[in-house]
Amino acid sequence: MENESIYSIPDPINFLEIIYQDEILVAINKPHGLLVHRSQIAADTSEFAVQILRDQIGQRVYPVHRLDRKTSGVLLFALNEEMNSQMQIQFSEAKVKKHYHAIVRGFTPDELEIDYPLRRDDGIVQDAFTYFKTLKKVELNLPFGKHPTSRYSLIELMPTTGRMHQLRKHMAHIFHPIIGDRPHGCNKQNKFFLEKFEMNSMLLHAVELSFLHPVTQRQVSIRADYQPEFRRMLQTLQFVAC
Repeated sequence: MENESIYSIPDPINFLEIIYQDEILVAINKPHGLLVHRSQIAADTSEFAVQILRDQIGQRVYPVHRLDRKTSGVLLFALNEEMNSQMQIQFSEAKVKKHYHAIVRGFTPDELEIDYPLRRDDGIVQDAFTYFKTLKKVELNLPFGKHPTSRYSLIELMPTTGRMHQLRKHMAHIFHPIIGDRPHGCNKQNKFFLEKFEMNSMLLHAVELSFLHPVTQRQVSIRADYQPEFRRMLQTLQFVAC
């Protein structure tokens, strides 16, 4: 399992951006570097999304899914145990549609489905499927290693299974690792971004979550704007105009 303690510790967070809320569900735009809940592998922090959101809205919250510590974006909570169970069933049955954006090394194919099983820590191998499409490619006049330029792609990922570190492992498997990913990414690229841009985040953002509301039975789509560091790198790498 990844040692999360190697990540830089974020500044204290007193307020989370709530992007959806009703009587039974609440969603936040999770910042990079914030753990969802207490973990034995991250003894370097005392701040967790569950704790902060609970204090912010004054009631208990139940995370119905997970995001890695360095992944930002849509994070959904239930406000009671029954709704937590119902939403977790939707996730386990792949009824929730998840969309992520990532900046990766190299020029990716226009679209691709990755069908590559992943092994859990206990040795069990699980099927894992990820579809992605390329949104934009850039080539910068920044020498890297033996290459006179640097190439990067902005992609949208849509996993249909939910394995641990699935997107990170799948992109590494096809040799287009997510920038800032450790330990699955490219250490040389990560060092380059740290030294050149003072960038130490993983450039993976959960941009949208769509599901059937367990009470109203209406389709709900929740979107999260990019976090500041992701937006900065989009501008720095010239994916978007400054």
